[in-house]
Amino acid sequence: MEENKKLMERYWDKLTSEELWDNVIDASIEIVLILLASWIAVRLGKKFIKKMFLIRMRSPLNHSERRQRTISRLLQSVISYVVYFSAIIGILSSLNIKVAGLLAGAGIVGLAVGFGAQSLVKDVITGFFIIFEDQFGVGDYIKINGAEGTVVEIGLRTTKINGGTGEQFIIPNGAIGEVVNYSVNNSKIFIDLQMTTDADYEKAEAVINKYLETLPEKHKELITAPVFLGVQNVKGTEVTIRIAAETLPQQQYGVARIIRRDVTKLFEEHSIPMAHPKMMFYDKGEGRSE
Repeated sequence: MEENKKLMERYWDKLTSEELWDNVIDASIEIVLILLASWIAVRLGKKFIKKMFLIRMRSPLNHSERRQRTISRLLQSVISYVVYFSAIIGILSSLNIKVAGLLAGAGIVGLAVGFGAQSLVKDVITGFFIIFEDQFGVGDYIKINGAEGTVVEIGLRTTKINGGTGEQFIIPNGAIGEVVNYSVNNSKIFIDLQMTTDADYEKAEAVINKYLETLPEKHKELITAPVFLGVQNVKGTEVTIRIAAETLPQQQYGVARIIRRDVTKLFEEHSIPMAHPKMMFYDKGEGRSE
């Protein structure tokens, strides 16, 4: 009993000692200051990077906006990792924990884990080359391994893609195989329309050509005026005519809808008959069609 009493008194003396609480207060203040400084550093660092790349994109030099946006996102992530890792080291030092010993132990453990983390190393190396070679960037519309959508984030380990119906694909960089990028070059599209064989073809051609010449002024998505290619196919009582258009990346579908709508309206105004599906009715009793 006497030994237990002495032990309790010793611990009580330590808990109530002025030196202990001075150390606790000093450590708490240091930790709060470290966290506050880290938060400010991350915020200022991200703002500085955004401002720097914004100035680069506005400069007269030919900088790829997609590439600049991708590198900007990556650098912002790196700053967060570095600053918060440094903050953790500072907090441990404030608590009188020997950081050097922890880092040495972590290095040995990391070496052991590294032999079994080949896929992680592959992801990081592949991510580096994706960014370095500018294969695709944030905002690009791409297709990877069956996943299709807009790139929202490129990291050193994973790539995130938002699909057209709201789903998000998270793909390890090491698993990326063939990439189809729809946002690098201008988009091209062929627009097919059907008219009847008894329609005035020359009149239809003149109406379409006159209309197509006016489109570049109305629609900035177009690179040049669309081209009327003429008759592509004749089937039964239907004649298929084709229009070719070149637009900015990923703008071809909207332009195609506008052209189909306007040409249909022009044909109605100029009494040019368009082909429509026909239904055949048969009289089974007499064995003849009507």
